[in-house]
Amino acid sequence: MKKTFLVVMALCLWTTLPAQKPTVSEVWVSDQGDGTYVNPILYADYSDPDVVRVGDDFYMTASSFNVSPGLPILHSKDLVNWELIGHALPRQYPLEHYSKPQHGNGVWAPSFRYHEGEFYIYYGDPDFGIYMLKASDPRGPWSKPHLVKEGKGLIDPSPLWDEDGRAYLVHAYAGSRAGIKSILVVAEMHPDGTHLLNEGKIVFDGHEAHETIEGPKFYKYEGYYYIFAPAGGVTHGWQEVLRSKNVYGPYENRTVMHQGNTDINGPHQGGWVDTPTGEHWFIHFQDAIEYGRITHLNPVNWKDGWPLIGIDTNNDGIGEPVRQHRKPNVGGSHPIVTPPDSDEFDSVELGLQWQWHANPKNTWAFINPGKKNLRLFSDQLPENASNYYQVPHLLLQKFPARSFTVDTKMTFKPSDKKLGERAGLIIMGRSYASLALEDREDGLYLVFNISDDAQYGAPEVEHFAEKMATNTIHLRTSISDEGLATFSYSTNGRRFKKIDTPYPVIRGHWIGAKVGLFNVRQKTTNDSGYADFDYFRFSK
Repeated sequence: MKKTFLVVMALCLWTTLPAQKPTVSEVWVSDQGDGTYVNPILYADYSDPDVVRVGDDFYMTASSFNVSPGLPILHSKDLVNWELIGHALPRQYPLEHYSKPQHGNGVWAPSFRYHEGEFYIYYGDPDFGIYMLKASDPRGPWSKPHLVKEGKGLIDPSPLWDEDGRAYLVHAYAGSRAGIKSILVVAEMHPDGTHLLNEGKIVFDGHEAHETIEGPKFYKYEGYYYIFAPAGGVTHGWQEVLRSKNVYGPYENRTVMHQGNTDINGPHQGGWVDTPTGEHWFIHFQDAIEYGRITHLNPVNWKDGWPLIGIDTNNDGIGEPVRQHRKPNVGGSHPIVTPPDSDEFDSVELGLQWQWHANPKNTWAFINPGKKNLRLFSDQLPENASNYYQVPHLLLQKFPARSFTVDTKMTFKPSDKKLGERAGLIIMGRSYASLALEDREDGLYLVFNISDDAQYGAPEVEHFAEKMATNTIHLRTSISDEGLATFSYSTNGRRFKKIDTPYPVIRGHWIGAKVGLFNVRQKTTNDSGYADFDYFRFSK
């Protein structure tokens, strides 16, 4: 069976340089090498994924919220093996607004389409409205985000170009801004995709049986308009599907996937896609708390005009998500590949896995090809910052697995002006922990700090401090299956000394925790010290 239309995601590289080489993670691989895969296909926080196919190629993106670059773009040949190939949003708009961390705001639930030779991405910003970007090539360049519909609380847009040349957009509402939620609205859109032609008509009200219905994806298939929409909330929700012969309804609805007897909670919010061989699949997330919303793949089977997602194990007519399954039939086999995590800093570009807490300054970080390292210059803490939660210049990436170890080697050269500089390794969420070298009046100190409830302004508590005779140090953190982080350090890279205070990892705002690097200072100056990092390696 073929869809009436195909939709595609697209990207804009952080630089104009060639894409990075494919990688295989040491800490999580879904492809079992025997024709099967295990869920999650990505043990990483690609929230609210949408997936589409163009020819033999599959593309995926996800919510990126406030981080920069945003709108990650992933590519696959088989729906299991994914590589990160770029970002569609190098900087987030409005630029000045997102120059400061805006936790939980920004890009919500994007949707992707391909129409008349152009690639489209629609996303909702709950504070500004519905945006659209487009490009003639999925690798960019991408247009500046265009405001399709201004307004508070307009989220989760998904367009549809119909066979008669007319166009439509379905979206939801964020109760925190709009004062209403749990409804879906369809509006007619100008065929060029730039603006709406009416205020929209309500097509579904979930208040009675499907509270918090949101994240709709709009399709037309075999004469029916379909809206795939999750309901019930992120942690314990389910996947609902609506269908109608008329774009404005009335719509029938059916629950097509739920947790059932599995341990996969809240299976919903994603994208439906077919393969060149005619199979149908659904990519969605599962809320894994401190690990974020990790990515699952489930088969789709159609009966009597309704999809069933997953496997109906108890014959109740509702699918349950699979833990392990045969890989999709795409007409061939393809090599194992994963999004990058480790970075040797030996390229001329920063790895695509890295993101800042806000729109970056071009002075925060430089790849040094001659020395094959990453140099972070210190930047001043924001005025009145009580901790690092509101610091924009944190260079972070997603957790890539349930358990892992991260190692980095740092050489710290603070300014001789005694600026109160500190550089090192950090795990950041609503709370955070860091292990770093700090420049004090009487020399360099290795310090371990925790800020519980950082989002509420809680100050750091120093749990460890030791004066160091060297400015080169190896830093390590290990994450257990229970989400407990243990930090350690070494002066020679062989013998590590453990910090006795373990840190229970705490998720971010709408996102999982992240791990990465930083260099901050307390004072204003016309120059700064710096920290050189030789590598950033993930291992089991």
